[in-house]
Amino acid sequence: MASPATTRTVRPLDALHLDTSGPPQIASVVADRLRLLGARADHPARGNTAPGGITLTGGGFAPTRAIATWADRASGLVDEATVQAATGIMAVHGRRDGSPRGLAADYTATATAVLTVQGLLAALIGQARGGAASTVATSADRAGLLAVSQYLAAAGADEGEAADLACGGPPFSSAEGMLFELETLDPDVWAAFWRALETPADAMRAGWRPFQFRYATACAPFPQALHAVTRANPMERISWAAAFAGAQVCPLRTLAERAAEDDDAAPWSLQPLGTDAAPRHPGHPGPSSSRPLAGLTVLEAGRRIQAPLAAHLLGLLGAEVIRIEPPGGDPLRGMPPACSGTSARWLALNRGKGAVQVDIKRAADRRALRDMAAQADVFLHNWAPGKAAELGLDCDDLARVNPALVYAYTSGWADRIRNAPMGTDFMVQARTGVGEAVRPDGEPPAPSLMTLLDVLGGLHGAEAVLAGLLLRERTGHGVRVESSLLGAADTLTAPARQRAARGENPRRPAGFRYPRPTADGWIAPGDESAAEAAAHDLGGLSTAEALARLRDRGLTATGVTTDLSDLHHDPRFAGSISRDTHGAPAVPDPWSFT
Repeated sequence: MASPATTRTVRPLDALHLDTSGPPQIASVVADRLRLLGARADHPARGNTAPGGITLTGGGFAPTRAIATWADRASGLVDEATVQAATGIMAVHGRRDGSPRGLAADYTATATAVLTVQGLLAALIGQARGGAASTVATSADRAGLLAVSQYLAAAGADEGEAADLACGGPPFSSAEGMLFELETLDPDVWAAFWRALETPADAMRAGWRPFQFRYATACAPFPQALHAVTRANPMERISWAAAFAGAQVCPLRTLAERAAEDDDAAPWSLQPLGTDAAPRHPGHPGPSSSRPLAGLTVLEAGRRIQAPLAAHLLGLLGAEVIRIEPPGGDPLRGMPPACSGTSARWLALNRGKGAVQVDIKRAADRRALRDMAAQADVFLHNWAPGKAAELGLDCDDLARVNPALVYAYTSGWADRIRNAPMGTDFMVQARTGVGEAVRPDGEPPAPSLMTLLDVLGGLHGAEAVLAGLLLRERTGHGVRVESSLLGAADTLTAPARQRAARGENPRRPAGFRYPRPTADGWIAPGDESAAEAAAHDLGGLSTAEALARLRDRGLTATGVTTDLSDLHHDPRFAGSISRDTHGAPAVPDPWSFT
């Protein structure tokens, strides 16, 4: 068993050996991340289509193993395309276009890899805290369900959406044809921007609601007049209008541009704090194999998706999570649609958490928050850059009252991009080439209106906290960790940026991961079967008939989920989706420990 008193380490997996095999889209990402955390690979990752076996040995730990698969074999989900189709990712991503679309990037494989690393780190933390060794299993179908969990919760709510689910949305285009994203969280700023461009008042007013709700609905059916206005104005005038109004615009960057500026930084940073041994917290219940973080306390001061999702995952691993909310509570609790009076989307990220109301503008409340941090294991936030220092709640401030603390910041940019725009999902997608990566060649680049980076950034945040907790166990010191949406974007686009760096076309070929229409729905061929499947006319067949025809010819395919409420009864996920005490749909935990 590893002991903080005797183990000398700089990275959490120093002195551990790594052996990796399995689906290459998953196994290669797992291996890269474990190496960054200090594990040494004696052999390169062995890519194959069998379930991935990832084993960590050494460092005073019992061998720890993870198994990563696409899905249960009986489901027929065998690769990225079929998992995206079945879990509803194609439906959500395709809302902007009016029909299901596959993400050209390997999103579920990437998410599965991060979840696999989380599971391994959690299992090692459990061992270091006196628990038994365990094996963790992850799968891409569960990663996909986690990615759509907010949209699924909304589809199963007691009431309808507050905004129309109809096709349309950014990016906008200037007179020169430059594509760009626009961002503001303030309706007055929105109005000032469009007035500066002499936009018709009715279009300006009608556009705000779909713009405001696009993070929730994955679509934004703007009046066409807004697109006409930007196409009539040069980028210089659009930039002036944004600066005048206080909005931000970000031209879409290419993958080649991002590859050229890549600083080769890790997707997170870990910095041990001080030299004094971290105090232990006696009296905590010990970990179990399925809840390796049991007995640990996480304080979460998070907004929107990234930090709340990271804390939610830590809670699923057994930690007690206490949300720090403003006076009156988190306003997003009331965001429609609701289940039993509470926002279904909010429940997807925050069910099971405790909460305390803290007015961080008051000195007395800030002192109370520092007192809470003195007894916690993790403090996690995603405040605006500089806000924590301004409040006297930065890492140095809290380390003085708790040298054992893992202080975690989930940011937009991690201070890695000069003159970066606002660090929101769609702006980071625009700035990092994700708009090219998620759409195949022949299509104009466009960031997905599914919150790809907020979700993947939340996964990175939980991964960073787990790495910090393991490092604390092995060194006896608190740790400052930081993750970012930029790190998530770079993880997702890494294969495409590598192609760009080699001078190849970084984008997937035209038509890549397009589902095929049938008489009553859609099917998605597996990636390796897509070319042969394209030779078959399936439009006059029912979905069941089309699938049977392709399977009779040895081709893989699955039906595309177009209504997320159908996932409850989908035999591909039999018994996986439940309802919480509010009646909101709940997806299964992304790991299983044995």
